[in-house]
Formats: sequence, structure tokens, C-alpha cells
Amino acid sequence: MSRWEIGDITVHRIDEIALPAATGPWLLPEATPQVVARHPWLRPDFAGPDGGLRLAVHSFALEIGGLRVLVDTGIGNGKTRANPAWHQLDTPYLERLTAAGFAPSDVDLVILTHLHADHVGWNTRPAADGSWQPTFTNARYLTARTEHAYWAGAELEESRRQMLDDSVRPVHEQGLLDLVDVAPEGTEIAPGLTLLPTPGHTPGQVAVVLSSGGRSAVITGDCVHHPVQLAEPAVGSCVDIDPAQAARTRARLLEQLADTDTLLLGSHFPRPTGGLVRRSGDAFRLVPQPGTGSGTQH
Repeated sequence: MSRWEIGDITVHRIDEIALPAATGPWLLPEATPQVVARHPWLRPDFAGPDGGLRLAVHSFALEIGGLRVLVDTGIGNGKTRANPAWHQLDTPYLERLTAAGFAPSDVDLVILTHLHADHVGWNTRPAADGSWQPTFTNARYLTARTEHAYWAGAELEESRRQMLDDSVRPVHEQGLLDLVDVAPEGTEIAPGLTLLPTPGHTPGQVAVVLSSGGRSAVITGDCVHHPVQLAEPAVGSCVDIDPAQAARTRARLLEQLADTDTLLLGSHFPRPTGGLVRRSGDAFRLVPQPGTGSGTQH
């Protein structure tokens, strides 16, 4: 289990699954082995010997100002999903979360960076009657109003509707979902915890900015899927709703973080998960900051 200290804030990485090798070519089709080969620093942590991208699904659990906060909730167990890597999972995610000190009943706040299936799945779990009920019964669930409004009004394919029905609507119906108006410069929701708009991948996606004791960190959401996008910021995801906006947002964030001491924590980065953004030619690279308790998963 990996952990970072950001001043008085403790950040834990809570693993769900490592994604299969086929995920990279599907998700980031422009990040070919030839592109990866141009950036040797990506190996061995972020790419395999064949140039294939390493990707993962995990949450970040925060201890901040007496609050227990969970950023994104992964894919979830037992859910019907079109993506075979996400379909009907059976992982010990909740046990890992509890071992880090975040039993489901102890979580105070759940932040959803955006409403995609691999970020909202553990919002709910099945009840005895087969219905989907909130997992974190004592928490407020939080997402951007812009994000929620987009999906509420969008014409949805069946798989997207299924995800909203089993992982978002039950939380809303139980009165646990709060919608936040996120200002362009960011909106602080608790001391040291700010939501920063990072649109493009989805219209209302946010990054999470942490600040304490003169130190800071940014949790990316899907503004940056993989470190190859530091080296090649124009490389986008096949599921970006507005690819041009996503690229602009990513470049702006990386420019702001470059050559600072702000820790970048990737929501789909494999271990070592975090690092410092440094300029490299006309783009960037990541200098890993593994945190304590980090291991490798090659």
C-alpha cells in the first residue's frame, strides 16, 4: 500500500485492479510502442519492454482535517459492464480500503472526479433484495454540477445508462449526492481540498488539489491517463468527449505544475503512481516519487 504525506494530509492509494495489456492500445491509440520508445524514462515503471502501457484502477483515500475522504470509487464488484476487463469483478477492494483505516461506514466524503464507470463503481453495492444501495452510508457524495447535468441530458447508449442506474442514481435517490458549482479558478470544499475544473475528457471533470504545510499535490482524474501524455500532451483518449479541449486542459495543467514541488498523482498511473513534473524539451517528464510502502507491479 502506497502513502504520501502532503503537510498534514495523508494520501493512500487503494488498489482495485491492474488493467490488461489491451487497454493501452484501445484507450490511447496514438501512444504506440514507437511513440513510447522515444521516451526511455517511461520504462520500466510506466511501460513494458514491448512498449505497452501499464495502467491501473485505484482510488485515493485522504486523511485531511479530521475527515476521511475518498477520491473516485473504481469499477465495483458484480456489475454488468460492456468492457470485459470491468465485467462482474470480484476484488478485495473494500478490505484494502478498510485496512488503510477507511471502513465504509467511516468515510465522510466521496469525491467523483467524473461520472465514468471506472470512477463510480463502488458508490454502491448490492443489498439483500438485489437492489443497489450506497456503500458509504455516512458520506456525502460530491461531483460537479456541470458533470451531472451533462449526463442527465445526454442521449445515452445502454452501457452508460446501466452504469448510471446502478452506481449514480441510487446515491442521488438516497439524498447523498451533492452537486458543486466549480469556479474556473477552483472551489475549496474543505480546508486544503480544492476542486479544479479540467474539462474535455468529460464536460464537468475535476482534478483534486491538496495543500497543507507549504506542500501540495494534484490528483489528475482522467485529465492525464498515463505518463506518456506528459511527454506527448497531444495524445488523447478514445473516450474524450472533446479531444481538443482535453488536450488544452492537459497542457495547461502540466505547464502550471512544471518544475514545481507539487506532486502529481495519476488516477490510472501504475506504481509508483506519483511524481514531479519536469520540463523536457518542448514537453515534460515525470520524476517518480513513490511514497512509503510502495512496491513494484511489473
